[in-house]
Amino acid sequence: MENDKKINLGKEGEKEAAKFLKKKGYKILDRNFRVKGGELDIVAEKSGEIVFVEVKARSSDKFMEPVEAITPKKRKSLRKAAEIFLLSKKLDLNPCRFDVITIIKKAGKSKIEHLENVYI
Repeated sequence: MENDKKINLGKEGEKEAAKFLKKKGYKILDRNFRVKGGELDIVAEKSGEIVFVEVKARSSDKFMEPVEAITPKKRKSLRKAAEIFLLSKKLDLNPCRFDVITIIKKAGKSKIEHLENVYI
């Protein structure tokens, strides 16, 4: 049951993040791009730059900030998935970056933070 809540929170967070990005002028290229050993939550484009967005949604920030959940192992899998995405879509010559969107949902409200060009 607890795992279902986490999955739903994650899916809701990704949907909310995509909507947030569209409002900021980003074009969503792909969502939940999966490869062996990794997944990209959102792949977007703005002004010719490919943006890989990791979404971290939480119901609380008591224990750790959502961005702190991006471990070295997770960073490695994000880089690998991004490389495969770029090559498979023939976008490997485009400039790219990694962003993180954190969403804290409390009492039916969301606090969204968009961290651009995060070192992954």
